[in-house]
Amino acid sequence: MNLNSKHKVEAAFSMSSMTDIIFLLLIFFMLTASFITPSGLPVNVPSSRSSEIVMQKVGVTITEDLQYYVNDRKVSVNQLEAVLRDAFAGKEGVVVLHCDKSVPVEYVVKVAGIATALEARVSIATKPE
Repeated sequence: MNLNSKHKVEAAFSMSSMTDIIFLLLIFFMLTASFITPSGLPVNVPSSRSSEIVMQKVGVTITEDLQYYVNDRKVSVNQLEAVLRDAFAGKEGVVVLHCDKSVPVEYVVKVAGIATALEARVSIATKPE
């Protein structure tokens, strides 16, 4: 009498499906990650309920003591338009404004007006509530 089964069960575990899942999760998290590079300057940005992820091309920072920085390079107000024009050379014009909460609105509007005159889209950086 032969009690051996014709169908043997393999005790090994196949890891190929597990690696597929890991790679899919890795791709998902890479695509949904934030594309905004944070400004290296200490600026206390305002908070908002909704925020949109914008690919930062040119970052303009206005500090609490009203100093202007374009991509972490200090510039004066008079040089701002020329520096932005050079930064947009051959690129899509997208400006992300990193403004301190205490900066009066007139300074933010001045920078936004310069960027709009150069046909750039303007976005204001905020932190989520």
